[in-house]
Amino acid sequence: MIPVICKQNMPPGTIFSLLLALTIHQTLNADVPPTAVAPETSSPPASPATPGPPERGSYNVTNATDVVCLLARMGLQLNISFISSSHGKTVQEVLNLHPNLVKVSGSCDPDSATLILTEDNITLTFSFSLNSTSNKYHLSGLELSAALADMAKRLVFRNTTLNYMVGSLGHSYMCQKEKTLSVTQDFSLNTFQLQVQPFGVNGDFGAAEECDLDEDNILIPIIVGAALAVLVLIVILAYLIGRNRSHAGYQTI
Repeated sequence: MIPVICKQNMPPGTIFSLLLALTIHQTLNADVPPTAVAPETSSPPASPATPGPPERGSYNVTNATDVVCLLARMGLQLNISFISSSHGKTVQEVLNLHPNLVKVSGSCDPDSATLILTEDNITLTFSFSLNSTSNKYHLSGLELSAALADMAKRLVFRNTTLNYMVGSLGHSYMCQKEKTLSVTQDFSLNTFQLQVQPFGVNGDFGAAEECDLDEDNILIPIIVGAALAVLVLIVILAYLIGRNRSHAGYQTI
């Protein structure tokens, strides 16, 4: 209910003050609608943090006479996708191999070689093939067998038709940059500071044949330097031409 204000014998300033006070009173006592509270929702499980670059390890394979027949130095990082047994959906795990925990095995034959790395419940197998006609080798197969804590069962990812790490017999293959090797839809391998020689080992690594990523890294400064040299030459020529034209414009009086 709004009270009636009698204006008789009341100064205008007093009337204004009463109206202002009444307005403020009604505003403060107005019903304020309750604040809507958002329903609580369960947040999705946090994905595991991606590890940093892996530690570089040295992995050697010896033959039956205890002579080193395969040399490898590299950091390895696994990218695995699988259905989580606890969440019931596809998750991705990124795992580094730790050289101090890895057990090394393998074999060497005239035209094939294998490197097997085992850490806990993970086994990673590299298969190399040698073409005796061209004396070129390559990584022809990769297999990962893994039984992680959140897997319902052990999973195996395999591809035997790869064509990575191509090198010449007696030479090593090198790729210092990080490189991703796609193996299957659910498994890929990241390599770091890689140097490998699966055939023609004579005590130590042979001369390195570098990957495209490393060659591009060398070419970039060469190209930039050549471009700068051309630019300097153009500036010098422009200066000389301008100077000759200015001298030709002078006339003897």
